[in-house]
Amino acid sequence: MEFEKVIVEKKDNHVASITLNRPEHMNTFSSQMAIELNEALLDLDADPSVRVILLKGSGRAFCAGIDVSELEGQTPLEYQEWISRMERPLLNISKLKKPVIAQLHGVAAANGMGLVAAADIVIAADNSRMGLTAINVGLNCIGPVIPVAKCVGRKKALELLLFGKLIKAEEALSMGLINKIVPKEELEIKALEWAKELAQKSPIAVRIAKTGFYNSEDMNYDDQFAYMNEAFARLCTTDDAKEGVKAFFEKRNPVWQEK
Repeated sequence: MEFEKVIVEKKDNHVASITLNRPEHMNTFSSQMAIELNEALLDLDADPSVRVILLKGSGRAFCAGIDVSELEGQTPLEYQEWISRMERPLLNISKLKKPVIAQLHGVAAANGMGLVAAADIVIAADNSRMGLTAINVGLNCIGPVIPVAKCVGRKKALELLLFGKLIKAEEALSMGLINKIVPKEELEIKALEWAKELAQKSPIAVRIAKTGFYNSEDMNYDDQFAYMNEAFARLCTTDDAKEGVKAFFEKRNPVWQEK
């Protein structure tokens, strides 16, 4: 697929990046960008040369939400199809085998905040802000609040949803929405370093860890342990698990076979 509204780049050390590319509109989701982002995520997840996906925005913002110029003149069914298209990347990130790191700068608002919350890991510039802001224009963020609530819990999620305020990086960190804050001028370098570090881990171990985490998230406590123990047992039979333990005892770097 030819991409116009996202930029896909493959970097060294098994890292690839997707850049939202509507800088003149603060990377708001158009239908085309939503479709391209979802397709790019699926393509990279299927690419055996890629182990980690880095997600970022061009220009002065990460993503300011959805392009509301597409709102007018649709039927209820068309609106439902439209918003599902916009939110499909948020949903599918949890289904990918490979980890997605969001590189946050500037503002992440509404669907943009949902995209950040949906990412597996987030590194943010110290000047970044985020919020579920749609309530301020008579709409709401009841889709994006789903991954946000997974991060912050019910009370804080409802506060963000109903008040629509932008919060700073420090508060987002304390709420569990981001993992790490770095100076804005170091964001590009630090995000790539972090992605490369993760890409050096066993791809099979990472895949089973991520898949197991999301698949077991809503199970009851006992079932979670049973599911995770079965996943761990499968991992122990892989060549990479055997290689990792062998390399540990031999005091050398492992050579992953990815099987």
